[in-house]
Amino acid sequence: MRTALALAVAAALFAAAGPLRAEPRTVTLEVSKMSCALCPITVQQAITKVPGVLDAKVDYDTKTAVVRFDTDRATTITAATTNAGYPSRLLP
Repeated sequence: MRTALALAVAAALFAAAGPLRAEPRTVTLEVSKMSCALCPITVQQAITKVPGVLDAKVDYDTKTAVVRFDTDRATTITAATTNAGYPSRLLP
């Protein structure tokens, strides 16, 4: 009886936790049209507003952005930078 109760409680807790999430993914983007030291702030704000993005580090010197995001929820990140005026592409 105790085993059945323990299994029922475990099953309920597992169901309440929701679906399993995928591991966060990290990508590097090449970001064009950054012409001053303030541009990375705009790019970072555009990227971090995308649902599912966990964080972004934008570097003016290398013209890149390293983005960590939840693969289950992230939409097109490059569209966000392009809409902000800074087209980007995924680096291999």
